[in-house]
Amino acid sequence: MFVLFFLIWVIFNGQLTAEIAAFGVVIAGVMYLFLCKFLNYSPRYDLFLLKKSPLLIRYIFTLVAEIIKANLAVFRLIYTAEYELEPAIVHFQTDLRSTFARVLLANSITLTPGTITVSLQDNEYKVHCLDKELAEGIASSVFVELLRKIEAD
Repeated sequence: MFVLFFLIWVIFNGQLTAEIAAFGVVIAGVMYLFLCKFLNYSPRYDLFLLKKSPLLIRYIFTLVAEIIKANLAVFRLIYTAEYELEPAIVHFQTDLRSTFARVLLANSITLTPGTITVSLQDNEYKVHCLDKELAEGIASSVFVELLRKIEAD
């Protein structure tokens, strides 16, 4: 996170000089200490993210691919005249352990067109789907599988 703060500082300044780098290090350090002290952030979380970064990058690419596929599916549902939409609210549970993974799954479902996460309590999700066809396999989706790998130690 410290490196990210420093890079943002350099990008916003538009150039890199010794003065800008020195101020950037100080400001990034203060921001990082603020995160650690007041927002319960820790260097261990940075190590976790660094260790899991290949899986997180894979997750992002998978999310983009699923968003594109869902866009096409919703487009097909809307513009198919003979098919009548059947909205549904689906309840399902996952075995994801961390709050990080559960919230990431809820946000990924909401980002995917045609579905919105209505609520998340513990491991139980309530998801509204534009059509019941979009709800098929939601509990065992590719998102859940990747998040299980991310949680694995």
